[in-house]
Amino acid sequence: MYDPTQLRTFLAVAQTLSFTRAAGRLGVRQSTVSQHVRRLEDATGRPLFARDTHSVELTEDGEAMLGFARRILEVHEQASAFFTGTRVRGRLRFGASEDFVLTRLPEILEGFRYDHPEVDLELTVELSGILHERLAAGKLDLVLAKRRPEDPRGALVWRDDLVWIGAERLRLDAGRPVPLIVYPPPGITRARALEALERQGRDWRIVCTSGSLNGLIAAARAGLGVMAHSRRLIPPGLFRLPERGGLPELGKIDFVLAHGRHRTGAREAADALAAAVLAGGERLRRHGG
Repeated sequence: MYDPTQLRTFLAVAQTLSFTRAAGRLGVRQSTVSQHVRRLEDATGRPLFARDTHSVELTEDGEAMLGFARRILEVHEQASAFFTGTRVRGRLRFGASEDFVLTRLPEILEGFRYDHPEVDLELTVELSGILHERLAAGKLDLVLAKRRPEDPRGALVWRDDLVWIGAERLRLDAGRPVPLIVYPPPGITRARALEALERQGRDWRIVCTSGSLNGLIAAARAGLGVMAHSRRLIPPGLFRLPERGGLPELGKIDFVLAHGRHRTGAREAADALAAAVLAGGERLRRHGG
């Protein structure tokens, strides 16, 4: 009922929220993207995107199709690999930021290991900035990490609000420097927090620095200060600070998959894992309910 090619096009548009960028990612003309989406909408009998000359947004039915499309493609690829007898092999050096490793990524990696037992997977957990540096240096093959919205690197998995979080009982004194809990440089959320406070002219002081997300969470739960974090990945026991607290807006943060300069034998494995991550993207977002 649902053509895999049309589903892949739908996912590209849903991830970029742009027919033009989706066409560039897929290597086809924009008219082809429009045709695929129109045929998929005809098949479902529902509009999947609300679009005008300025913007593209998923409809409620489009949001539902997002999960279905990923699961259909995942099963389609598994069936194709099984019946064609193709086996992905090789060593894959995969880097992920700790946000994902502490949430739903283990489920996705477990499924990948089951589907591709002959891939030797090496996982590196680090700050997003360090992962991008290692990818550029040829030390990693694939990275799942944060990036700034203006950064062109990587394929967008999803975009989220960056918000201030802290312990429920935490109260900030407007007359005192903001107590910050941050990653060390080159942490992307650290840089965004400091830039936002500098623009506002707000004084700040660093009360905790840790390269471990667990360390930051422990400090925040103890009420030592505030930290910048993805709204959809707020850890249990921490809460978004109300806007009336006077802290500046932090904007959006992108979560992306970035490919490196593939070694011989790594490309196929990297493509397979990237497909598994994109297919399981909604699981990465469903942290803490």
